[in-house]
Amino acid sequence: MPIETLKVVRIGNSRGVRLPARLLAQYRIRDTVEVECTAAGIVLRPRRDGRLSWEDTFRALRAEQDRKGDEFADFEAAAGEGLASLDR
Repeated sequence: MPIETLKVVRIGNSRGVRLPARLLAQYRIRDTVEVECTAAGIVLRPRRDGRLSWEDTFRALRAEQDRKGDEFADFEAAAGEGLASLDR
């Protein structure tokens, strides 16, 4: 990614950097960002809202199922029991 120079501007009693709309869209930044100070510099990233993505949710559910075992494993065997005797 090419290096871009942004101007530091006065915002009230503070100073800030305006991020171009295309960068906000590219990194899905909306209302808030997380800031990390590293030896290499300041890192901004979109703030995660704490919810899992669908993929993360599936992985978490699968891991839990693997730990606990499949509680419906014998469901197919029991599903037909007693149904033949019902009047329809």
